Amino acid sequence: MADDYPFDEAEITSAWPPRDTAPGGYMEPIRAAGAVLWRQGESGREAVLVHRPDRDDWTLPKGKVKNGEHLVTAAAREVAEETGLRPVLGRRLPPQRYLRGGWPKLVDWWAAEAGPGASEFTPNEEIDRVEWVPLAEARDRLTYDHDVSVLDNFVSGPLETFPLVLLRHAPAGEKRAWEGDDLLRPLDETGRETAGELARVLEPYGPMRVVSSAAARCTETVLPYSAATGAEVRTVPALTAGVHPGGGVDTAAARRAFATLVEEGRPTLVCIHGELVADLMKEALARLGAPVTQQISLRKGTFWVLHITSGQERSLAAVERHEATR
Repeated sequence: MADDYPFDEAEITSAWPPRDTAPGGYMEPIRAAGAVLWRQGESGREAVLVHRPDRDDWTLPKGKVKNGEHLVTAAAREVAEETGLRPVLGRRLPPQRYLRGGWPKLVDWWAAEAGPGASEFTPNEEIDRVEWVPLAEARDRLTYDHDVSVLDNFVSGPLETFPLVLLRHAPAGEKRAWEGDDLLRPLDETGRETAGELARVLEPYGPMRVVSSAAARCTETVLPYSAATGAEVRTVPALTAGVHPGGGVDTAAARRAFATLVEEGRPTLVCIHGELVADLMKEALARLGAPVTQQISLRKGTFWVLHITSGQERSLAAVERHEATR
């Protein structure tokens, strides 16, 4: 956190501040996504602010989610379009909900750093200025209270984290309909489509090493991501179902292997079987001193993202769950 940030004035907000929009009813919110893009500058930590000429305001980069677009890809796309910088998403921040023209708007937020592949920003009708601003100054310059709340939430937590993604393999058809070795059971058509979508949704989290069960349905799930990023797929017998005496999974061995991945502190994508999800999540959360959610399981093609602090003392900075499609 920034030493010069005015915590005596900061207001750390919940995800759902009380705002009445329709008494006794519900209004589907406008969905948007964005990120607090930050870096270590010469005089301390800085965040990107953008200026919109038509409103003459300073705000954080964000924008509306397109129909059918995933929140993760929407956040990365909007930040890139408005700043010319390619964000690598870090920990997820509390969403903000407020009224826009009398209609509720729900904005999902992440912390992010600029990754490779940035393009030169060209002023346009929507955004005419993009500036790196020291955090304390950024808080004063932001036009809207809800953006100030986002920045307060950002500064209140750890900035340097790494993602550990726990992914259940994509659909592979019915086991009873497969006549060969179950290790070789491939993804079905839906599973192949899901694997392609996963590669696009996972890309904004930045380069990750890929660790997988050796089963074909797991390695095929991460193949599009591996091909897109150049990451090699390392298979681990301890995470593989059906190779242990008596078949099934070796839960104790899988937990030990996953604990090692947590302690190594590297961005990692892990693809596993459904019967291991609960045990591996419990192992990670226990090691991070975090509570265990009651809804811990994953459907096929769904993943958890654990954002873990990068220091010597590992702790959980944020956790989120996503499907391949939205």
